[in-house]
Amino acid sequence: MREFSMSDADLASAYRSYIACLNDRDLDCLGNFVDPEVDYNGERIGLTRYREMLEGNYRDIPDLRFRVQILVADASSVASRLVFDCTPVGRFLDLTIDGRRVLFHENVIYEYEGGKIRRVWSVIDRAEIEAQLSATFPDGVLIQ
Repeated sequence: MREFSMSDADLASAYRSYIACLNDRDLDCLGNFVDPEVDYNGERIGLTRYREMLEGNYRDIPDLRFRVQILVADASSVASRLVFDCTPVGRFLDLTIDGRRVLFHENVIYEYEGGKIRRVWSVIDRAEIEAQLSATFPDGVLIQ
């Protein structure tokens, strides 16, 4: 039983504000959007570790921007397909990227409780990145 629900439009708007917080790298506002006891892919990591995960992403991918490609919301959940066009500086998802530009997608579902993100299920399309890395000439030019 859910103790809180928003309208679909309210939840979609709240999610877009969360994405703006991430893109502004204003992680001091993260607690406005994410529950202190947040679960990530089935594990309770809490807000502190969630923030540390994002800080690591920003460090490893200096040009990281979250772009919403698809957004579906109901009264307590958001499903989103995010697109990333970026240049990780070293290893990412256990792949050696070393500053090459890659484009990839993340499919993520968020469950809200009390107006905040309580559970996150995320899948990044690693195969999409692998295909780009295998299609790269020795001089680093990406075939698209």
